[in-house]
Order: sequence, then C-alpha cells, then structure tokens
Amino acid sequence: MNKIAITGLGIVTPSGIDKRKFWANIKAGRSAVEKITRFDAEKYDSHIAGHVHELDAYSNVSSRLLKKIDVFSHMGLVAAEMAIEDAGLDLSQENLHRAGIFAGNAIGGWLYGETELRDLYMEGREGVSPFMASAWFPAAPQGQISIKYGIKGYSKTVVADRASSLMAIAYAARTLNRGKNDFILAGGMEAPVTPYALLCCNTSGVLTKNNTNPETAYRPFDKNRDGLAIAEGAGIVTLETPERVAKRNAHVYANIIGFGTTTDGVDRIEPAADGKELAKSIQIALDNAGLAPEDIDYICADGVGTQIGDLSETRAIKQVFNSHAPKIPVSAPKSIFGNMLGACGSVDVAITVLAMENNIVPPTINYTTPDPECDLDYCPNKAQEKEINNALIINRGRGGINCALVLQKN
Repeated sequence: MNKIAITGLGIVTPSGIDKRKFWANIKAGRSAVEKITRFDAEKYDSHIAGHVHELDAYSNVSSRLLKKIDVFSHMGLVAAEMAIEDAGLDLSQENLHRAGIFAGNAIGGWLYGETELRDLYMEGREGVSPFMASAWFPAAPQGQISIKYGIKGYSKTVVADRASSLMAIAYAARTLNRGKNDFILAGGMEAPVTPYALLCCNTSGVLTKNNTNPETAYRPFDKNRDGLAIAEGAGIVTLETPERVAKRNAHVYANIIGFGTTTDGVDRIEPAADGKELAKSIQIALDNAGLAPEDIDYICADGVGTQIGDLSETRAIKQVFNSHAPKIPVSAPKSIFGNMLGACGSVDVAITVLAMENNIVPPTINYTTPDPECDLDYCPNKAQEKEINNALIINRGRGGINCALVLQKN
C-alpha cells in the first residue's frame, strides 16, 4: 500500500470530546464507564456503559436538524467538523466531487428507531415521524455529513460489527491509493446506550455482568475478565495523499501503510480459538506495509475482554511475532471508556496516532490478575514511555471478522 496521511482528528468519546482532554484521560487511565441512568436498565444482565457528556457544548447542529436525526449521526457530524478543522481544510476551495466519506457502525440509530416503533404501536402509523426512514439506518451519518458539507465524491458505509470503522478507514486509504478521491473523511460512530440496542448487545453474550463495579468491570486480558462494557461515541480522521499534504504543507499525525483482513468462519459470535486467521490478517497487513514483525513498536489490541477473545488474540500475536512478541507492548485503551462496537476502530486509530506523537503507550486498565495463557506485556494500569515509529491496530467482529491496520510515524 502507498502511504496515506492522517491530517485531522475528530473525537467524541466518554473520555472527552476535546482532543487534549481526551488524551489526558487516556494517558492517566481514568475510567469513564458508569451505570446507565438514562433509562431503567437494572433488569438487563449488563447495565453499565461509557456515556458521552457535553455533546451539545461542542455541537453546531441546529435544533431543527436534531429532531430529524439519531444521536449517532449527531456525534458523527460533530466529529467530522472537528476533523475538517483539525486538518485545516477550506472546503470552499476544494472540488467536493472528489471528496469522500467512509463511515462504519454496527447497530445504526436505534434510539430514534425504537422511539418511533413505540409510537407506531401506541398511536398507529400517524404517530410515526416521516424522518424515521432516514434516521435509523447505518448509512445515515454518511448522508448527513455529505449534506452538511456538499461532499459528492465516492463514499461508502461499512457494517462489520466491531471491525466496521477500522475497515472503513482502510478502504478509504485504498480508495485514495486508486486515485478516486482527493481526500476522505473516514471513521465510525455508534450509539448503543438505548433500551433495544442494549438488549441486542446483552443477547450476544459478550458483555460484562460486573455491574456493581462499573469502573473496573471491563478488564481485557485479566484472568477474571467476563466481557466488555459498551460505549457510545464517534471518531473521524481526515485522510490525504502525500502529494496533497506536501502541496498544502499540512501537519501529518501518522501514515497508513498496511491493511489485512480475514474471516474465521467457525461461529456466528465467537472467534476461532486458535487465532490462525487473525494471525493471517496481521501478516497480510505487515506484508502490505513492507515491514517485518520486529519493526512493530506497539500493538493497539482488540481487547474484547471475553475469555476466548483475548486468548485467541494473544495466540495470534504470538504466531506472527514469535520470540519478539513479549517485547512489544500490547494494550487495550478502550478498557478506559468502553467498547464503541462499530466505532471502536476509529478511536483506536486516534489513540494510536496520539501515542505515536507523544511516544507514550496508553495503558490497559483494570488488569490485576495475570492470566497464565495471556502472558504478553499488556501495559497494565499505567502508561509507558516508548518511542513508537510503527504501530499495529487490531479490530475483530462477531462471526470471526479480523482486521489489522499498520500505521507509521511521519
């Protein structure tokens, strides 16, 4: 893959919306997972989550539009605006027929959807908003960002469970490599903290049930892990070719240089226990980047927090990196704010480029009891100083979707 530059970041998370506040909370490992209080969730097996606070304080979305869209589109719009501003783009000077939007999510806009379905049963079809059709479906954020900025180039929405946004970013980079667009806004958004979406997540069997201790419940790679805590949020990055970057004299956070994806094909929920197909996707990404395993300085892990998920991820890393595996810090910073499902990859990318820029490996929090079978350096509970020139990001989705992306410091 020819390298593609990341020139702008837009972050909307439970750990903060402002980039500086977000990074400070990640570096310090301050948990943002808490009990769900927006609705009565006590009867759910898992009723904790990472919530986005102060969204309205950062939003320029009109009250009129807010009545027509779901919160996942709202977060996507806020993140997109931040990514454009951070990249220093003047859209009035751009050919917007050669600008694109690549978005990923797993659930769609269920707060809007379930509210209107309730009205359907209580009031009949006359009680359903005419905007229902355009508010809930997974491609809605792509459409709303396109409308707001007049972006008309080649675009795509990816739905691949927790791998959605990392795939969207990778496919955006490939699209720029092929010369279809001049720049692309890529990332993901997810809003699963709603009654029906939470029910769907609970039935998947991958959520933690440690509701009495929400701050410490999500514990990837710990022996006593029992699943993830969900979170809402969005992440958008601005992607450009090196030629455009040089012409604009733009700041570059990092470059995307490799991507690989495979599927396990063994179960509708769980990954393959042997990690072989995940290992293959990592190797494809490294080959695509032209790097050897020993060139990787940091791995941002999927860290789903289930017994089989973390074990199979550890096995995959060992298969690819062999004797070098124990020397590479591997962390799951999403343990701090929760797992954003389809949006987690975009925030993993943002965290990783900030880690590279600051030469700090973010921690995996809540790691207290080592698992003899998960025996890598998971950067437990405290950030580590380390120069990071090349980094690997791993995301996985239910049904055995494997995705690996390689970043390189500019």
